[in-house]
Amino acid sequence: MTSKKAEIKGIKSWSEQDRPREKLQSKGPVTLSDAELLAILINTGTKEKNALELAKELLNTVNNDLDKLGTLSISSIRKIKGIGTAKAIKIAAALEIGRRRKFYDKPELKKIGNSKDAYDYIYPYLADLQQEKFMLLLLTNAQKPIKAVEISKGGITATIVDLKVLFKPVIEESATSVILFHNHPSQNKKPSDADINLTKKIQKGCEILEIRLLDHIIFAGDSFFSFADEGLL
Repeated sequence: MTSKKAEIKGIKSWSEQDRPREKLQSKGPVTLSDAELLAILINTGTKEKNALELAKELLNTVNNDLDKLGTLSISSIRKIKGIGTAKAIKIAAALEIGRRRKFYDKPELKKIGNSKDAYDYIYPYLADLQQEKFMLLLLTNAQKPIKAVEISKGGITATIVDLKVLFKPVIEESATSVILFHNHPSQNKKPSDADINLTKKIQKGCEILEIRLLDHIIFAGDSFFSFADEGLL
């Protein structure tokens, strides 16, 4: 039997204009707070807390940062009492759709003209990763993307790059120019000594093969470091 206290807390007891679902329907999604949007996904609460309170509790775990929320695993989301596996999966799926939209809303790039173009192109491959990944963007002589290739992935702080593995797709795809990418899960965009030394080794290999190394970009979430922009190439 539902207690009187739970009934008072329940969203259904609110006026229709304050209920997240009804508010979205009548006023549009832009009028809802992050917590209200999450509450719609959570749908039902517990005897102690309604869906909106659960949503606020979940947001508090990431200091109300939606980017950080998007990196949480299913098990981390489930740590909130009242959010089970099914609800956690629904939340993770919705956040992934939002992450993909951030990229697919952009017009298709016909040419990589600068470091920001390159960052935008590679964004969906590296966003929200919790381990380092090294990638290679192959381009034509006109700097049009051919394909992005994963070269290696490793732990939280490092990944090993085999130059033989790196140059194989370059030769197979007849790429004439390339851009290197790797992410820093810590979101510290400053290159390490290892990053700099690896770039120099790859640059020498590119010179031998007569391939243009246009840039090496360190992906750090919403920011990045460009070796070309900083005069390191």
